Amino acid sequence: MDPTASAPATAASPLRVGLVAGEASGDTLGADLMRALRRLAPGTEFFGVAGPKMQAAGCDTWEPAESFAVMGLFEVLRDLPRLLRLLARIREMFLKARPDVFVGIDAPDTNLRLARRLHAAGIPTVQYVSPQVWAWRQGRARSIHESVDLVLCLLPFEKRFYDAHGMHAEFVGHPLADAIPLEVDRPAARRALGLDDDAQVVALLPGSRRGEVTRLAEDFAATARWLAAQRPGLLFVAPMASATSREIFALALERHAPEVKVQLIDGQAQTALIAADVVMVASGTASLEAALCKRPMVVVYRLGAMTVWLLRRLNLVKTKFFAQPNLLADRRVVGEYFQDEIVPESIGAELLMWLDDAERRSALESEFSRIHADLRRDAGTRAAQAIVELLKSRARPAAEPA
Repeated sequence: MDPTASAPATAASPLRVGLVAGEASGDTLGADLMRALRRLAPGTEFFGVAGPKMQAAGCDTWEPAESFAVMGLFEVLRDLPRLLRLLARIREMFLKARPDVFVGIDAPDTNLRLARRLHAAGIPTVQYVSPQVWAWRQGRARSIHESVDLVLCLLPFEKRFYDAHGMHAEFVGHPLADAIPLEVDRPAARRALGLDDDAQVVALLPGSRRGEVTRLAEDFAATARWLAAQRPGLLFVAPMASATSREIFALALERHAPEVKVQLIDGQAQTALIAADVVMVASGTASLEAALCKRPMVVVYRLGAMTVWLLRRLNLVKTKFFAQPNLLADRRVVGEYFQDEIVPESIGAELLMWLDDAERRSALESEFSRIHADLRRDAGTRAAQAIVELLKSRARPAAEPA
């Protein structure tokens, strides 16, 4: 597609949607959204920045999604000149193409910057996946309001935040809740991983990004060592998001827990979560996935020292919790440990408590079932419906004055 050739959609022409996805999760959301939009508006055309799933779904790809995949404050600073040149080029292509709507999927630092310019040029703009503005730097709400016409929220408390700020937002549910069955099959998961039905299994998920795994690998290895010393019969399984993550984590285990046998597997995080009795997990979407698999867990979060200093110095954090299960329950239902609180003995003791206390496990599973049902709303379809309704509302003529 020549991005300069098409005009905005009319009643006789197809809907044209500009997309920019960030990371693998954004690519999955984008492909699901594309399919849902085509069901509502057959013939819809898609173009922009896409990952492999979106490309397979028919997105005309100007740039692969991994071009923007730089995480962390200082990593971004190092790569800033390239990112700014790339963003400027993509922006100009969208301004020439003039899609009927621009949808930024996740990656808010990139997409909100891009949406602001497109919004100012009269192009309707949508952010799919809210930035964590409710958690820190709440002053960004005004900037978001000036950049997008609609925020599509995966979590219910996000919509409440935007409602309180007078902004247009819709809670569409979470695609993970749609994908994961309400009742999971633990025996099948254990068979898939070759784990004994009667074993007590601990899943270790130290993160998916290189920097995250690097910061947490030693903590996970030390906790596994402590647990193995307390309960030698435990089995450990660790799904690895990439070859790089596997290399970093294997080295940490070799250095800090050489006597502990940990089954490293490539991918299959959801299978490992379903198979496990308890989970130690890095903060993020994986903690939500563990909750949807109805697994007791401890959630850990470690940032670079300079980032933590800035957050504390500027008092930027505005939420009681960082673990998604606690945010969704609006109370502390699982342990969460940040920075210096990440102590193997404390984390290990809590994991053993979950293994031994059947009554508390049952209560937690009931809470996670409630959360799962609330988030299970066919997110892609709801997101597509909200986008179509936004465009219809903008196309309606203003009401005649009385």
